[in-house]
Amino acid sequence: MSDNLLKNINNPTDLRLLDEAQLPQVAQELRDFIIDIVSVKEGHLGASLGVVELTIALHYVFDTPNDLLIWDVGHQAYGHKILTGRKEIFHTNRQLNGISGFPKRSESIYDAFGVGHSSTSISAALGMAIASNLKGDFEKQHIAVIGDASIASGMAFEGLNHAGVTDANLLVILNDNAIGIDPSVGALKKYLTAVKEGKNPKQNNMIKSLNFDYSGPIDGNDIFAVIRELKRLKKVKGPKFLHIITKKGKGLQQAEEDQVKYHAPGKFDALTGEIIPKLEENIPPKYQDVFGLTVLDLAKANEKIVGITPAMPSGSSLKLMMDAFPKRAFDVGIAEQHAVTLSAGMATQGMVVFCNIYSTFLQRAYDQVIHDVALQNLPVIFCLDRAGLVGEDGATHHGVFDLAYLRCIPNMIVYSPLNEIALRNILYTAQLGLNHPIAIRYPRGRGHIVDWQKPYEKIEIGKANCLQKGTKVAVLSNGIIGNNVTLALAKLNNPETIAHYDFAFVKPLDEKLLHNIFKEFETIITIEDGAIKGGFGTAILEFSAQNNYTSNIKTLGIPDEFIEQGSVEELQHYCKIDMESLVTLFSVY
Repeated sequence: MSDNLLKNINNPTDLRLLDEAQLPQVAQELRDFIIDIVSVKEGHLGASLGVVELTIALHYVFDTPNDLLIWDVGHQAYGHKILTGRKEIFHTNRQLNGISGFPKRSESIYDAFGVGHSSTSISAALGMAIASNLKGDFEKQHIAVIGDASIASGMAFEGLNHAGVTDANLLVILNDNAIGIDPSVGALKKYLTAVKEGKNPKQNNMIKSLNFDYSGPIDGNDIFAVIRELKRLKKVKGPKFLHIITKKGKGLQQAEEDQVKYHAPGKFDALTGEIIPKLEENIPPKYQDVFGLTVLDLAKANEKIVGITPAMPSGSSLKLMMDAFPKRAFDVGIAEQHAVTLSAGMATQGMVVFCNIYSTFLQRAYDQVIHDVALQNLPVIFCLDRAGLVGEDGATHHGVFDLAYLRCIPNMIVYSPLNEIALRNILYTAQLGLNHPIAIRYPRGRGHIVDWQKPYEKIEIGKANCLQKGTKVAVLSNGIIGNNVTLALAKLNNPETIAHYDFAFVKPLDEKLLHNIFKEFETIITIEDGAIKGGFGTAILEFSAQNNYTSNIKTLGIPDEFIEQGSVEELQHYCKIDMESLVTLFSVY
């Protein structure tokens, strides 16, 4: 092979100097570069490998950054980042003070729009295209690259529906690989499969019926075919739609064969593709598995239990129930609004619905939580995985707003378990029958109790617990962050001065206990792994003000800013809610 071409490509202008015949070599080098770094540094792998040819073709044919390129979600934008000036710092991807794992406007002029949640690209690109028309710029190109899992989401349809009645210079590229994080589901997936297999008659084209100039499907891993089609489409005005078929994980055999596992595989051998095993014997469970195993166990005894997740069966561990009870557990695709209202509909008919949604994604269904569930007081059980700081996925994925945005909703019970046993028991308690909807929030990653599968115990709704008595200061914690308090207290010379209370229920609050605490302690510290503004600490401040208490209250949590990427430990330290910061704080008292 001739000299390495990638080392001389620092931006798309360099790329465009190459002869088209050299581009397959660039594609191979780009794949190798991604594999080498991600194998050591971890991150999202399969999605970026699948779109290497498309990435090169887009930057080769279009005049980026003047032409605007938007990657939906952005899992697949590693190649884009490497070609647009970030090759030398790509090893800092998803790390503290490094580059983001997703496109981000403040990071590069080539990142036309910040992404992280799915299905936003068409609306954003259409907005840009309409703005270009208003400014009299009819030559600028606006390209949205969206996957087949993301295009099935309601918001993508809203964008397509609007775009079809405009003359916007918009190109939507459907990157069809039949998988998002888990395999794509639904009627649209079946339609796209029929198109790919030539079983769908041309006149029956759904996209054409929305007034798009449709072309494809073409092989998205054939760089010459992609470049040829992009050059043709560049000259076509109005809304255009190109259907390409790619292979997620292309270029790494294991990533092609096990696309779910290699979406974000952790560390692996760059040459063989073998994932480096983690020691998993006699270690505490992941919280998602506590949920998955417990709901499966409860479902065996309670036939009214159903499980619902929007496109996260593996990530939420609802897949355990889907495998055992396929008619009672549903992956509804990337459709959080639908998931919530579907749950509400089922709850009206007496079903016990566990609706499992990552905290950051429930934000997308806020109206449905209020209007379809809470207003009608339907006892849907929301299981909010990935609550709190999630680590390397960064600002788009932290689940830090849920306490604040759920606490203000009438009829809502809000609970954060201190540990795995508490999570198991609240799931058990909820399915016994509640008079209200409940949101149970728990973190990403592992707990700290190996022997967690104890006999079920019913939890009293709204009750807080004293974990340690004290004389001078009361620390009120919500959820798993309380474990940092326990660890910090164990390191103090004078732990007897500090009392510790577990306020798992942010709503309803244990007001009886609060009255006792405020009468006894002059200093009260609250701690949560959610936004300080509007969260648990705010609830305590409200209680104090309404009851005319004069205790000194200090609130700890996530400050009023968007927290970037880094490990959970690093980010907790930044927010001053890690064990070391708490030891420093408590030692003053």
